[in-house]
Amino acid sequence: MTTTSERLSGSTARQASQRVSQSVFDGSRLRVVLLVDVYDGAQQQFLEAYEQLCNQVASVPGHVSDQLCQSIENPSQWLITSEWESAPPFLAWVNSEEHVEMVKPLHSCVRDTRSLRFHVVRETGGPAENAAQGKRRLQTSPRMGDGVIRHALTFTVKPGSEKKVAKILSEYASPEPKVDDTTRLIRTSLFMHGNRVVRAIEVRGDLLAALRHVARQPEVRAVEEAVNPYLEQDRDLDDPESARIFFTRAALPAVHHVTAEREDPAAERHALYYPARPGCGMRLAELLATQDEAAADDPHSPVLRSTIFQRDDIVVRLIDARGGLDATDPALSLGLSDPARAAEFAELLDESPGAGAPAPKKGDPPRLRGLVRMDLVTDRRSPDA
Repeated sequence: MTTTSERLSGSTARQASQRVSQSVFDGSRLRVVLLVDVYDGAQQQFLEAYEQLCNQVASVPGHVSDQLCQSIENPSQWLITSEWESAPPFLAWVNSEEHVEMVKPLHSCVRDTRSLRFHVVRETGGPAENAAQGKRRLQTSPRMGDGVIRHALTFTVKPGSEKKVAKILSEYASPEPKVDDTTRLIRTSLFMHGNRVVRAIEVRGDLLAALRHVARQPEVRAVEEAVNPYLEQDRDLDDPESARIFFTRAALPAVHHVTAEREDPAAERHALYYPARPGCGMRLAELLATQDEAAADDPHSPVLRSTIFQRDDIVVRLIDARGGLDATDPALSLGLSDPARAAEFAELLDESPGAGAPAPKKGDPPRLRGLVRMDLVTDRRSPDA
């Protein structure tokens, strides 16, 4: 069986597209840095929890190595670094229920954590210094980003409550966009597909600071409390452990973003939901990313920007399109312009009852677009976005 990381290892030889500002699909190695602040007196408990976690993660596919470091100035500050063959296997693990259960022993001894993920672009010394370029699996060039961080949350509500939830989520007052001198909320777009809610946010600056800022806003807190009775997964926002687990499971990371060198002030924002077959979510997201990267070079493509979010078998594609979805070629708006790849796409989509998007067949793109299209609840921009 060919893994995603094996399939992508050769792609690092090509120059990364300057239009792609974010991607996990270049095949280069990944360095994960976890900053940890341990409660006073809990160092031994933390060490024991780490040893248990270390033994478990060693068997995870794609994991290469890890290190545990302690600050020489403040003994409560620790650093865990790990290396992975590439980003996809790490994301598959960190977003899994297995990981949620695996890290629970750390929660009672840790005051705060922050996770940072980096592609390895260059390195000196060590065994890799003399390795063949094709085997070093370094990113060929750093990406030129646009200064915007993109993230999403997704959760499901109880069937029958969709209209009530949409009303709650559309009527609250927007929070203050300025977080601090370096961080601002740029845009929040909220969509629903059946009983699934997806909230995509764009931030300039520090994403974690922005999320904490939003969570403290009274109007946002009131909305979250109002939605609580309708959630399929129970949560108690006054219980840090309950809130942590809910938002960990709700995280829907951005795995690819591309912007075409074309602008249209009248471009419309849409979201498309692609439920994948079990175990096929990452490959489906990769396929869509490849199509969107090619479309960015096509002057006839209606898609000006595309962000792909993926977690397990949930894949959401957020696009800014000119002319609206209904006025364009369905294959272009769905990311299916290549017939050969469209056939593979059909094999990756979940056809089970209730999935909401059966695999496309010949002549089906318009019908499929109606099935995967999410309903816009609200799209809010900062005044100076």
